Amino acid sequence: MPETPEETEEPIKQRKNGLYPGVSDELAENMKTGWADTELHGLAPIAQAGHTADRRAALSARFPGERLVIPAGNLKTRSNDTEYAFRASTEYAYLTGDQTQDGVLVLEPRDGGHDATIYLLPRSNRENGEFWLDGQGELWVGRRHSLSEAEQLLGIPAKDVRELAAALKEATGPVRNVRGHDAGIEAALTDKVTAERDEELRVYLSEARAVKDDFEIGELQKAVDSTVRGFEDVVKILDKAEATSERYIEGTFFLRARVEGNDIGYGSICAAGPHATTLHWVRNDGDVRSGDLLLLDAGVETHTLYTADITRTLPINGTFNDLQRKIYDAVYEAQEAGIAAVRPGAKYRDFHDASQRVLAEKLVEWGLVEGPVEKVLELGLQRRWTLHGTGHMLGMDVHDCAAARRETYADGTLEPGMCLTVEPGLYFQADDLTVPEEYRGIGVRIEDDILVTDDGNLNLSAALPRRSDEVEAWMARVKQA
Repeated sequence: MPETPEETEEPIKQRKNGLYPGVSDELAENMKTGWADTELHGLAPIAQAGHTADRRAALSARFPGERLVIPAGNLKTRSNDTEYAFRASTEYAYLTGDQTQDGVLVLEPRDGGHDATIYLLPRSNRENGEFWLDGQGELWVGRRHSLSEAEQLLGIPAKDVRELAAALKEATGPVRNVRGHDAGIEAALTDKVTAERDEELRVYLSEARAVKDDFEIGELQKAVDSTVRGFEDVVKILDKAEATSERYIEGTFFLRARVEGNDIGYGSICAAGPHATTLHWVRNDGDVRSGDLLLLDAGVETHTLYTADITRTLPINGTFNDLQRKIYDAVYEAQEAGIAAVRPGAKYRDFHDASQRVLAEKLVEWGLVEGPVEKVLELGLQRRWTLHGTGHMLGMDVHDCAAARRETYADGTLEPGMCLTVEPGLYFQADDLTVPEEYRGIGVRIEDDILVTDDGNLNLSAALPRRSDEVEAWMARVKQA
């Protein structure tokens, strides 16, 4: 990566060990002129502009008479002067469709509602040399939209975000802010907000995402479809992964995510052999061996930040052995019971209870835990090998709606438009002396993305086979393709 040139006068940040001591007056004048007008006109609104307007209207109705501040967030340093790739806060992207760093949505109260304004960084300044001298200037990191372009795209009046902090310091009346994303905005509001009121805003925005609109459902299906192709990519290269490591699997799936989407929605779990018993194995540096299982838990995130979350447990050589198949089929049966419990009007936890019952029955049947099953479930004894909950809400966050109140989420009722995962698993740790030796080091999880419909559910990820014999046949077809 080349180093950024420096400038001797603020506000352009200087690099301590840059190779240019300064900028001559002649060069500074030269760089101001001779540039074409690149302003874009007649831009069509982004696809979700109507939906984001509806979301802002619902937010306005929930908090009448209060100023609402929702930041996108700032860049985070990875090392020295390099940053992590920016990902806008979910609340901000949900309400605006915008994904640019430092953006802030402000809803100013008025009689009968709010006036929304989006505060953004304008185009880089060419008079003071920012566009080519600053590390975040457009010649270094790329063109950004002008405020006028942003207004056309987002359907929201836009202003310069650099003026916002000072304005917020002078603001009066009740204010709520989504915390944790922009320290500068929080500092400007420090004497105007309370943790309790800000949390109420965060909770509302989390619960508002529980029921997906048509645009969101379409984006989730796109994410799932890309993820299916990513799993096919992995099956095709398992021989190369055997020659290297789990990282070959990780990199293969990541390629699909970057080609067809924005990124992966979360750190891919590419867990071969005994690593499959570690729930969030993301080191992905282990061996891939024929005869073992690969637990692949991965999801593509779309350009609009909706993510899939799918898991398949695959025999690396293409065929389950007898014990692997027995354990896999038990998890499949548990998942079938869980999916069948997903329907409007059902309790959210019904699918979890249905899956856990099947797994508890299998563990008793295999003699790994003493029955009766009702006692096992009452005491939670099956959890030694099932470990986690059987699913979660899915959307712009892989664990979506996480700030929602318990009574509306875990203890709530399913409604059409909700999307959740159903993902039971069995995990026999390599050092678990309570199970026969042949079980140790085997981990199986099967996970699908399930949409609650008016009359039941729809498996958005049904294109990926789940039954053990179908998985084997699918792998054989993909390898031959």
